[in-house]
Amino acid sequence: MHIYLTPTANFGHAKAFLLREMLSKAAQAQHQIVDSAEAADLIIVLGNVLPNNAQFSGKKVFLAKIDEHFNAPENLLDQAIQQAQDYVPPAESAVVSNGKMKNIVAVTACPTGVAHTFMSAEAIETYAKQQGWQVKVETRGQVGAGNEITAEEVATADLVFVAADIDVPLDKFKGKLMYRTSTGLALKKTAQEFDKAFKDAKIYEGGATSAAKAEERGEKKGVYKHLMTGVSHMLPLVVAGGLLIAISFMFGIEAFKDENIAGGLPKALMDIGGGAAFHLMIAVFAGYVAFSIADRPGLAVGLIGGMLATTAGAGILGGIIAGFLAGYVVKGLNNVIKLPPSLMSLKPILILPLLGSFIVGLAMIYLINPPVAKIMTALSEWLKSMGDVNAMVLGVIIGTMMCIDMGGPVNKAAYTFSVGMIASQVYTPMAAAMAAGMVPPIGMAIATWLARSKFTSNQRDAGKASFVLGFCFISEGALPFVAADPLRVIISSVLGGATAGAISMSLGITLQAPHGGLFVIPFVSEPLMYLGAIAIGSVLTGVVYAMIKPKVEA
Repeated sequence: MHIYLTPTANFGHAKAFLLREMLSKAAQAQHQIVDSAEAADLIIVLGNVLPNNAQFSGKKVFLAKIDEHFNAPENLLDQAIQQAQDYVPPAESAVVSNGKMKNIVAVTACPTGVAHTFMSAEAIETYAKQQGWQVKVETRGQVGAGNEITAEEVATADLVFVAADIDVPLDKFKGKLMYRTSTGLALKKTAQEFDKAFKDAKIYEGGATSAAKAEERGEKKGVYKHLMTGVSHMLPLVVAGGLLIAISFMFGIEAFKDENIAGGLPKALMDIGGGAAFHLMIAVFAGYVAFSIADRPGLAVGLIGGMLATTAGAGILGGIIAGFLAGYVVKGLNNVIKLPPSLMSLKPILILPLLGSFIVGLAMIYLINPPVAKIMTALSEWLKSMGDVNAMVLGVIIGTMMCIDMGGPVNKAAYTFSVGMIASQVYTPMAAAMAAGMVPPIGMAIATWLARSKFTSNQRDAGKASFVLGFCFISEGALPFVAADPLRVIISSVLGGATAGAISMSLGITLQAPHGGLFVIPFVSEPLMYLGAIAIGSVLTGVVYAMIKPKVEA
């Protein structure tokens, strides 16, 4: 007989581990305990409440209550075999008569923790309420978790809907039906994703095996999600450090070199921004890329590899290599090293960090850093010394990438490159990226003003919101227009964004803050010319789209 053991969400992790170990030993002689609910003949639920789980349908299920069985686990297997019953969903479940789920909890998170996090949350909440479901959405933004889901809400939920482009802690949902998607799909194709969720949701098992289980189900995260996890944790350091350095420059471009100026404040600001924040950014980036791949055991190794890249001058390219190397080395070691249960606790705190740091550290010092540092130095010098024509071409490329999918992988690739170059003291790509990223939403607002009759009243209202979001460097403000008319909006946005990026790069405008939009214009090297570049690009986008958009049908 194949037996599957699973704890419910309210069952303590320590108790679950101990009870599983004791049951495993008791079952070795006559039963095979498997990791898959699909292959099991008998499912033993460790907890006090039987979960509402579609995977259990047609199977024998036994509820092992904590107080009754934890002190006498040797009797549990025989009792489970004798008393297990056909699975029936709990009477208090929130499944309505048409079979759709009613109690929904959701989590949203995007790399910057700003636009997609909250826009997808709003889309999920709006759609769920339209269906008559109870819903609560927890946002994991840059300021932490908002509208947090409680343990009671987890216990009564029928579905956990996770829309995240980065890794987020989900341990509190262990034992619940979970469906994972991206914030972009949750925002643009909400109904489709919920339909898929009801069909494809799987029990979240949490722990160190969760990533492996996801891969078995074909839910591989891929390079993009690992990178975005690193970017999201790096951004606060870049924002804080860049703005502090910019404030230091306000006292004079070399004021930080003289401790007598303003009581040494410029130097102090430079030490905080450049000496601390910027010195840590690549290490934090690499650490969280490794964390995304190998969970907590990869974090320390990634941080060490990233710091070695920083001190060697390997920049963002070295950080990317360090993060992926650390993640996959630790993940490989974790799979290869087998220990008895009594020694398992040594793996994440001793064995994996030690061996991982040894392997990755030596590889970075002897194999990776020397050539990568030369490449980054050459790239930085080329970017600093490029002529007007080359600068314009790079500006066009960055501007086009920022506008082609507005928050998607291409946009984030250009953005990550620009942010990464800040660590190498090259600030022109960041200015071009932000200028281009502000164009689509502002341009759509301008189009609604120029061709008012071609837009519905809802689209004109969306234009007002889009205008404000554009000034905040939230390109996603244009997404309602993209959803309605993708080809024309993207063509118009790319023309304006490429123009703004080309103007910014050709004028050599620099910016050390990777986010903020209008609020960081005072920290741009040439504020008036920068505003001019944004204005020209936005007007071009607005005029083009106003001309090519067909009239709205009455």
